[in-house]
Amino acid sequence: MSKASTHPKPDRPLPSVQEWKKIVAPHTKASPAKATWQVINSLGSYVALWVAMYFTLSISYWLTFALALLAGAILVRVFIIFHDCGHGSFYKSRRANTILGFISGVFTFTPYSHWKWEHSVHHSASGDLDRRGTGDVWTMTVAEYLASSRWKRFTYRMVRNPFILFVIAPPLLFVIRERFSSPGAKRQQRKSIWQMNLAVGLLAAALISIYGLLPYLLIQVTTICIASISGVWLFYVQHQFEGVYWEREDDWDFTSAALEGSSFYKLPKVLQWFSGNIGYHHIHHLSSRIPNYNLEACHKSHEIFQNVEPLTFLRGFKSLGFRLWDEKERELVSFKGIKGNVRSAATAS
Repeated sequence: MSKASTHPKPDRPLPSVQEWKKIVAPHTKASPAKATWQVINSLGSYVALWVAMYFTLSISYWLTFALALLAGAILVRVFIIFHDCGHGSFYKSRRANTILGFISGVFTFTPYSHWKWEHSVHHSASGDLDRRGTGDVWTMTVAEYLASSRWKRFTYRMVRNPFILFVIAPPLLFVIRERFSSPGAKRQQRKSIWQMNLAVGLLAAALISIYGLLPYLLIQVTTICIASISGVWLFYVQHQFEGVYWEREDDWDFTSAALEGSSFYKLPKVLQWFSGNIGYHHIHHLSSRIPNYNLEACHKSHEIFQNVEPLTFLRGFKSLGFRLWDEKERELVSFKGIKGNVRSAATAS
């Protein structure tokens, strides 16, 4: 694989923690007006689409399905609001973030407190090879893969297959996986799981009584599939791209992990809106206290952010070929380049 990177290291040294904290500080201030407008145009639009779909059932299921596709796209934006509440950045009030986080969590099938805990681990360990495994995509190094048993290699190949990773797994993640707590979860996080399960169940029962079972399933399955597949892709491409930063814990640096280990996924404006500006992921990982509605302004505020090479929408699909991290070459690679080594390892085992 070519060493040329779509996300090259900056020409100038990265800013110190004191420098970038001063730069981002003005953008960490939550705006009640912007936040409330986003609630209206996101959660409000999502609820309005559900109401509209009720009336389309008597006209055409195809029309209902079309509106469900749009609702799924809006649900991605609802999840970004949920995400910001988890970081305590959406509103100034912690209570407001908790309440809105729970409500948006019901729509997205995601337990607020439990997800908040897992996601904080992801932010503290992103780009650290020695702290993989919580809130991230399973990624093995070439050496780990070659040293694994045939069964583990087979399992890993299945998990990293694009069809499974981006089509099968996402709905299962939100519908089934989020119904259970992770190892290490504390009592508060486990409690949030059951609270969310109850809330999701009650909402589903209410909607089934209004829409009927089959129409409800048509709408809910469509929206959750569109939202989850889009969300998993966004998360994947924000941390699995050419030129990404990964280091062992002793050499790991927070600023480098943020600006070089998280992509600036430059999307067309309409997709940027639906994805809640989360393409400015390098900014988000540098300071999770910046609400999504301030990310673009922060990116434009200083050259250190603009020096980050954007990952374009089309170029992002190149990430589909990445499977393993090569520690020697310091790059993500596909399975093709290590076939000979795999045969050697299999013979040795």
